Amino acid sequence: MQETTVLITNDAVVLGILAVILGLVFYTSHSENRYCKAFYRYVPALLLCYFLPSLLNSFGIIDGEGSSLYKMASRYLLPASLVLLTLSVDFKAILGLGPKALIMFLTGTAGIIIGGPLALLMLGSLYPEALGGDIWRGMTTIAGSWIGGGANQAAMKEVFNVDGSIFSVMITVDVIVANIWMAVLLFMASRASYFDHKTGADTSAIRHLQQKIEQYHAENARIPQVTDLILILAVAFGVTGLSHLLADLIVPWIEREAPHLEMYSLTSSFFWIVVIATTVGLLLSGTKVRKLEAVGASKLGTVFLYVLVATIGMHMDVTAILDYPEMFLVGIVWMACHAGLMLFVARLIKAPLFYMAVGSQANVGGAASAPVVAAAFHPSLAPVGVLLAVLGYGLGTYGAYICGLILQQVAP
Repeated sequence: MQETTVLITNDAVVLGILAVILGLVFYTSHSENRYCKAFYRYVPALLLCYFLPSLLNSFGIIDGEGSSLYKMASRYLLPASLVLLTLSVDFKAILGLGPKALIMFLTGTAGIIIGGPLALLMLGSLYPEALGGDIWRGMTTIAGSWIGGGANQAAMKEVFNVDGSIFSVMITVDVIVANIWMAVLLFMASRASYFDHKTGADTSAIRHLQQKIEQYHAENARIPQVTDLILILAVAFGVTGLSHLLADLIVPWIEREAPHLEMYSLTSSFFWIVVIATTVGLLLSGTKVRKLEAVGASKLGTVFLYVLVATIGMHMDVTAILDYPEMFLVGIVWMACHAGLMLFVARLIKAPLFYMAVGSQANVGGAASAPVVAAAFHPSLAPVGVLLAVLGYGLGTYGAYICGLILQQVAP
């Protein structure tokens, strides 16, 4: 990673820049200008919201790693967004999406377990010096991150005794490759109807869920008053605060009474914050609080998600690929194996692109970005991404451990 001094270190200034970027993207994407229309016909607005901040980080204008904005967005805005996006969701309709979403998620997990050893086997003979030694140990931490999350990654570091210098390289590869794949998924989301038509996928359940949300909004929508907006914020951040409070009570109790549950990420505060916020949001969808959707609750939740997207982009440094070319090549081949298997199974069972994209991101990105990809299809689908990402936390340690055993056998 580059060690040059960045131009802007003040987070208030960085937040202002990100807000301006979001504003420009949305203004131009809705412009009637023919050049803007032509541009956005091929480049999704959401992808730009993610990519432009990454350029600021890559060329030393801002410091994505040193900034506190991502932690703010992921810990405060993400749970608030999940609450607002779940207020109008029909939980039964989500469950009614069928088993294909789960099949695609498990396929993604299998793709990561198999893809790592395949990539090392293919490239290890070409670059034996760069990819030999304990590199396989470091790759187990990427598997932990891509199947589960940060807690699973840390668990693999300890289980396979990964050296600190190797671990730092793996974190870089993890972040860059995962973010590139997320950008691809966001682009594919903008072409979902084309892909689904090509594969003959049945999207009726997804359309039914979207139509229910849109019908409810059309029948009940009204111009929000100040009181309405204050109530939306009260619910969103009230539940977010409750989620943090309960997480602060639950995590120490588990660490004290059942420390072995750490392997399931149950000692991660972020895990509990996301789970509690989503659960409370779903419970509130059956109460009068649901009426806040009529005054734009999900729209504000979507705004929070776009801010999160911009802060996620801040962590990507496209120039880091030049520092570890062989290992990045392994990461790209690894992700290609995962993607190839996902696309093959999706075509085989005629699963909608939504299931493939969210099933993949629930593995690779986790609870912070899976709802972003899900919401790229429709805001009402964000909870599906969260539910699958939570499942990934539970499988992360097991899947990564199996991947590690295979990596050990194929290492050069």
